[in-house]
Amino acid sequence: MQHLRLRRLLWLVMLRSSVKAAWLGSGATRLPQSFLRRGSSALAPAATAAAAPLQAVCDRRSRRCHVRAGGASSPSMQAVACADAPPGAAGVDEEMATQYAPLEVEERLYQWWESSGFFEPAGDESKQCFVISMPPPNVTGKLHMGHAMFVALEDIMARFHRMRGHPTLWLPGTDHAGIATQMLVERQLVAEGTSRTAVGRDAFLERVWGWKAEKGGQITGQIRRLGASCDWSREKFTLEPELCEAVAEAFVNLHEKGLIYRGEYMVNWSPSLGTAVSDLEVEYSEEEGKLYYFKYNLDDGSGEHIPVATTRPETILGDAAVCVHPEDERYKHLVGKEVVVPILGRKVPVIADDYVQMDFGTGAPRNSAPFGAIRRTSAPFGAIL
Repeated sequence: MQHLRLRRLLWLVMLRSSVKAAWLGSGATRLPQSFLRRGSSALAPAATAAAAPLQAVCDRRSRRCHVRAGGASSPSMQAVACADAPPGAAGVDEEMATQYAPLEVEERLYQWWESSGFFEPAGDESKQCFVISMPPPNVTGKLHMGHAMFVALEDIMARFHRMRGHPTLWLPGTDHAGIATQMLVERQLVAEGTSRTAVGRDAFLERVWGWKAEKGGQITGQIRRLGASCDWSREKFTLEPELCEAVAEAFVNLHEKGLIYRGEYMVNWSPSLGTAVSDLEVEYSEEEGKLYYFKYNLDDGSGEHIPVATTRPETILGDAAVCVHPEDERYKHLVGKEVVVPILGRKVPVIADDYVQMDFGTGAPRNSAPFGAIRRTSAPFGAIL
């Protein structure tokens, strides 16, 4: 009896080895007939009487194996390899590497995933679909920790819903990074002895598209190396016509609803680019400066004045108000009155806002600093550039 149990155990070990061969793509494997027929145990007559080969069919994607019985003349098992096995898959007889080499494994495996369409939407169409639009990284950029974080989180969500059988789409794309791309392309034009304004808008856009095709694939390649399971067959670029139309339509709808407007504001102006740039595009530096003091006399002829300290006396031309803190005992009785701008002789109001730092300078900055206070009090202001 123990001998019979031992033979059955060995038979199961051989079965497992043959199934493993199918996963590794080694083709067909048969159990030796002598293994089942050796001796006169109770297993051999049963096996030979059945005369039915066992066939294991394995599906790598679903990770399932099916063992079937056939009508061959001798008991056997055949492991069937998948037709779309990853390139370079090792056979059973090949020696396993002693160390894991990601450069030799991950890129080849990812190319197989992508070429096999594993990242395209598929699954039970009766289930609710799951879609993520990738926040488009700058086409001029390189991978940093922020990209690694969002790719990991979104990849987890996409794979989770894909494994649950939901049609899943993770839509990748890149942003044209207007300022950064424009600077790089303009440098090329300057090196060629021309400029953006000289070649015109259409020609400049063609140069941007050419630069994107030549230089813009670095960050998408890096995202691929992270193993991101997004559908690259649907990759988008924010300068594509349909996306530009969608952006224009969104802004028009927001403007019609009164949610966005065009107005005057303090901006970071780039003389070379001829446009305003975001605070994120500006490099700040701390420098030692001087404070210049001016007397802003009240217009009532009382001789009383507000001392104003500024590091930018040249911007006095744009003064629209003098701002004080509402709890500053030195000036709160002057709120609502008017003072005269030095040199210009123009009258501007005295306003109050808690933005002001009472211990900096004289505690009464001009409108150049507390721009938000000017907007909140609806005081008039002008541009000096």
